[in-house]
Amino acid sequence: MERDQLADFLRRRRAAMRPAEVGIAEGPRRRTAGLRREEVATLAGMSVDYVVRLEQGRSSQPSAQLLGALARALRLSDDERDHLFHLAGHRPPPADAVARLARAGLIRMLDLLGDTPALVLSDLGEVLAQNRAALLLMGDHTGYPDDRRYTAYRWFTDPAARTVTPPEEQERHARQLVADLRAAAGRRSGDSTVAGLVGRLQAASADFRRIWAEHEVAVRRADRKTLLHPRVGRLLMDCETLVTPDQGQQLLVLTPADAETRERLELLRVIGIEEFPESPTGPTGPTAR
Repeated sequence: MERDQLADFLRRRRAAMRPAEVGIAEGPRRRTAGLRREEVATLAGMSVDYVVRLEQGRSSQPSAQLLGALARALRLSDDERDHLFHLAGHRPPPADAVARLARAGLIRMLDLLGDTPALVLSDLGEVLAQNRAALLLMGDHTGYPDDRRYTAYRWFTDPAARTVTPPEEQERHARQLVADLRAAAGRRSGDSTVAGLVGRLQAASADFRRIWAEHEVAVRRADRKTLLHPRVGRLLMDCETLVTPDQGQQLLVLTPADAETRERLELLRVIGIEEFPESPTGPTGPTAR
């Protein structure tokens, strides 16, 4: 671990960040160049004291998880992220793990979208990052462990995942999830991660086996869906999906499809974050896709 080099790199990257890039108003009284340490700590989900010790070269070796959080907070490019890992004495994440780190450019787009709910997903349906508007709409979907991090797995194995979709839309939504997963499996033929996920879903869900056997294939670009929110009720949302050139990550943007939904989203922004009830498998709320 190269503590001094790591400290210098983190200080310089923090100073190079404009607050507006992460949705923070600069204000006339701001004296610090770039972000404040407490702002980096908040964005990375760690203590200010630890950020201070890292920047002063006094910290213990940070874990790979903490380094990933810092890379997202500082909007590091792929090369900068790998450099951060090297300075901290870690190997950069392998290709599969990198695919589960939201790209810096997509995170910047989340910030720029402001009050429009938006998420970054992997091609297998893992939520990699959400903006605050998406948190208000559906709760935090980034903290699920194991197979539960996959939207399709939760849908087919956890009844709570379906409660936010009206019964009349559930079959269509299930088919969309399977068709999208089938398309990813085709692109990633021979990938053990995809094959393992499909195998475990087939073992866990008769519904999944039934739909998978029909061999429907479709990558969703645009959709309209209804969300049943526990605080503000029924929301009709238009969903637009932008896919990266390698099709490894997606930016999902949700906008109100009618005036009533727009008013209810405004109300949601006023009342703040809904405390979604905990299920045995993690937080619940509208599914991400």
